Formats: sequence, structure tokens, C-alpha cells
Amino acid sequence: MAQITAADVKKLRDMTGAGMMDCKKALTECDCDMDAAVDFLRKKGLAAASKKAGRVAAEGVVVALAEGTTGVLIEVNAETDFTSRNDNFTGFTSKLGTLALSNKASDLDALKGLDFEGSTAQEALTRLINTIGENMDIRRYALAEVDNGVVAAYVHAGGKIGVLVGIRGEQNDALAGLARGVAMHVAAVNPQCISRDQVAAEAVARETAVLSERAAASGKPENIIEKIVSGQINKFYSEICLLEQEYVLDTDLTVGKAVKAVQADAEIVVMQRFQLGEGIEKKESDFAAEVAAQVNG
Repeated sequence: MAQITAADVKKLRDMTGAGMMDCKKALTECDCDMDAAVDFLRKKGLAAASKKAGRVAAEGVVVALAEGTTGVLIEVNAETDFTSRNDNFTGFTSKLGTLALSNKASDLDALKGLDFEGSTAQEALTRLINTIGENMDIRRYALAEVDNGVVAAYVHAGGKIGVLVGIRGEQNDALAGLARGVAMHVAAVNPQCISRDQVAAEAVARETAVLSERAAASGKPENIIEKIVSGQINKFYSEICLLEQEYVLDTDLTVGKAVKAVQADAEIVVMQRFQLGEGIEKKESDFAAEVAAQVNG
């Protein structure tokens, strides 16, 4: 058996565009014969997708599922919104979410390696790429668990936003309803953290410096300036911290007070929010020119 090196894996990956583990498996199966390994990947449909791998995939869907004390959040991307509504694509993402939840996949690599109808989830996606003809990617994944309480999932706008909220407490219908309500709030308001202690000290210092300089320019006495800055810092926290935000389902309460109203000892311990395509640089394109190029090409 020939020794497989990292350089061999890289070379095969560059030649085919297939995943690293797929390349390693191909080389193992083919006793490090590069040409045979390429054919091995082609037969499995893992090489053909490489031509599409460089194309921007910023559409797709966010899947959010929860049951009991566990929830999963997955973003699967495609190139067009049309494909996001394709039955094959939606069927794949739905099954992937169910598999992730039932297996409690620990991270993105574990998710991609789950058994999916006799192959891995990543291999199943590659076959889907070849079938539909667009670049696709299982981009992000999050697993949420609480030791005692409930995890709720919420999907907004047909999969454009997905949220998980985990609340530690006594598991009952009231707590489950609250968790779903808070998940809806997170989808709408997009808080940056759960509580003040999660805000970076650097961010608070920077905000304080800006507010202090602005207040000092007013010419007011120092003791008044301190009160002004303190009030504005509290407003800063209320804008970014979930517990201090006005609860969208009951604007008379903050989210923190809404939790305590349902269960005095309950505590929000998990907040995960994925917005489809965030962080992906989308290329501006002339659709008419693209169509003309395909017709003329």
C-alpha cells in the first residue's frame, strides 16, 4: 500500500475540486494512483461539481429545528432564489435538519459526515449540485442544548432567518411558549448578546469615550455630564442586549421581565441567529447581459 501524503491529497483536490476527505478516501481506494483516483471521484459525482465551486452561492435557506432540550440551526446556500424553492433542494435541507437534530451533530464537519441515504451528507449535496447545476454549500451549523428547560426554533420569511433560543428552567408549556416568543423577538430585533456581561469591555469603553466627549462639548457641569453619559450607556445596552430590549410581543415588558413573569428562576442561556447570506459578498450582475451571453455562447 503506497503512502498517501498531504501533497497527494492537495494535488487531487486541486485537480477535481472535491473535498479533502473525499480525496483521501479516493487515494486510499486506488492505492495512490492519481488518475484512478480522479476517475473514482468522477464515478461518485464528486469531481464534476468542481467547475461550479467558484460561483457565489448567497441564496438558499436557513433550517431551524428543535425538540425538547435540543435544537439545530443550519444554513445551506445555493446561487439563486429559484433553486431555494426547488423540491430537490428543499427535500435535502429538510432531511439534513432532521438528521442533525436526531444525531445531535457536534459541529459542521460532523454534520457533513452524517449518513445520508448510504453516503455522507456532503456527497449527497455534491450529487444535488450535479443534478441542479448550481454551486451549493452547507455553510454554517449550530447545535443548542440546555441541561434542563426548553429550546425553541423559529424560521422567518420562508428560511431567510433562523433562530434558536434556549431557556433553562422547569419544562412546561408556558416556558415553551415563552421560548418561541423570544425566538420571534430575536428574529425581528437581532440583539447582539443576551446580557451586559457578554458585551466586550472594549466596546463599552469606546462608546463611553464617544459619549463623554460629545457631552463635554455641551458645556454642562461635570456631575450633569456623568448622569447624561450613564443614561446613554444604559440606552446602548438596551439596544444590543436581549434581556434589556422591549419585548416585541408585550411592549410593556423587557424580555428579561417577560421571562421572570413566566418563571421566576428561568434563564435564557442560548441565543443563535442565522440570516441567510450574511457575510457573503454578492457580485452585482446584469441579468440581461448574462442571458445574452449564454444564448450567444
